[in-house]
Amino acid sequence: MANRVAKTLAKFPGTLVLVGAGRMGSAMLEGWLARGLKARQVVVIEPQPGKVLRSLARRGLRLNPKIKATVAAAVVIAVKPQNASEALQSLSGYIDKSTFVLSIMAGRTIGFLENSLPLRTAIVRAMPNTPAAIGRGISVAVANANISGQHRNQASSLLAAIGEVEWVRDERLMDAVTAVSGSGPAYVFLLAEAMASGGIASGLPPALATRLARETVAGAGELMHRSDVDAATLRQNVTSPGGTTAAALEVLMGPEGLERLLTRAIEAATRRSRDLAG
Repeated sequence: MANRVAKTLAKFPGTLVLVGAGRMGSAMLEGWLARGLKARQVVVIEPQPGKVLRSLARRGLRLNPKIKATVAAAVVIAVKPQNASEALQSLSGYIDKSTFVLSIMAGRTIGFLENSLPLRTAIVRAMPNTPAAIGRGISVAVANANISGQHRNQASSLLAAIGEVEWVRDERLMDAVTAVSGSGPAYVFLLAEAMASGGIASGLPPALATRLARETVAGAGELMHRSDVDAATLRQNVTSPGGTTAAALEVLMGPEGLERLLTRAIEAATRRSRDLAG
């Protein structure tokens, strides 16, 4: 996969416009450049550019150009959903029938994008997550009817530069995707916080409790990443009958335990994603 992504990005046909270079936009840009996309092919529209962007501008990246570039091969929209209308107004000059638009805005639907962009624009809506910053994200994507096979391959390569990629046909699934994987890293970080707090409550020094929780969550995640075994079996493999893990899981898996709490949390995030669509 990595070699295919690098080959595709090295041969990317033309200009890529990135609208918004916050944490996720910057992570994507870093992945693209690391895998063969040339800085001179990239236009970045970002009102508050940091040192990295200004440094890339000295290598040929076009940062906030006063004169619009030629029509882009792809436009990637990575602004906050509440800034969508303003950001989309300035994009028509970059888009024609050969361009595809890749949006990673939470909640903003393909219908919203189609109404805001030139008629018959090819659009991919995707939801990545923050482990993209280390190339370990996962993105889920859905396309409108105007996306060609070539567009889809290019969009897959742009997303694969920051992690794994899945495609769905039903856009209605994207709200639950956002709730599970888009917001999911926060749930894992909260787990590490809660484990550290529990360790402190049981007498561990705070620094040690924090380190134990952090490394345990990270190590368990890496073990699951490398294993073909499902999560339930991995859990069972750690749990000896009548042991300490079993005692803890009896609490966590009770009627109002972790599974029920996470289900309610994901339902709440799904509803909020739908609300953002307007």
